[in-house]
Amino acid sequence: MARIDYFFATLSPYVYIAGTRLEEIAAKHGAEISYKPMDVMALFPRSGGQLPKDRHPSRLEYRKQEMRRQAKKAGLPLVMRPANWPTNAAPSSYAIINAQRAGGGDMGRLVHAITRSCWAEEKDIAQEDVIRTALEEAGFDPDLAESNLMLAADEYAQNLEEAVRRGVFGSPFYITDTDERFWGQDRLSDLELHLSGRL
Repeated sequence: MARIDYFFATLSPYVYIAGTRLEEIAAKHGAEISYKPMDVMALFPRSGGQLPKDRHPSRLEYRKQEMRRQAKKAGLPLVMRPANWPTNAAPSSYAIINAQRAGGGDMGRLVHAITRSCWAEEKDIAQEDVIRTALEEAGFDPDLAESNLMLAADEYAQNLEEAVRRGVFGSPFYITDTDERFWGQDRLSDLELHLSGRL
């Protein structure tokens, strides 16, 4: 079975814009997804990038245009400057780690529910009630929002180190079991071509 290691940040607008397309592609090709939420703000300076606040105005302006265009292509509502962004991504990431370990729900739906809460509904994804709602929506026990936090925190830190080691520099980032790397939700079609043996 093919495997996709999915490195992402719950703060990323492009993870939200990706929707559940990764899960649809994986299901079509019989691939397994390993969800690896990470601290993208800590990743940027370690992989040659810059924090959004430190980027040149021309890059920031392009980012705004690209976010608007990509959200429109995906048919998703997007608030360009959410009231609660940036925020602490750790609590929502811990919940995703706990959910993957526990099983029983829909991981793609969970990630999308959390990112939608930020980028379409302007909720603070660091808040327990927001995370619990997302867990429940995706078929998981909402108590996963507050359980095994030390284990989840350790895995979250390990995900960052693994991302640096494996050449990840942004979010979302997909790596196959043959070390083919795809950066950005706009490369999902290329990932699908690769899984089908055409790329």
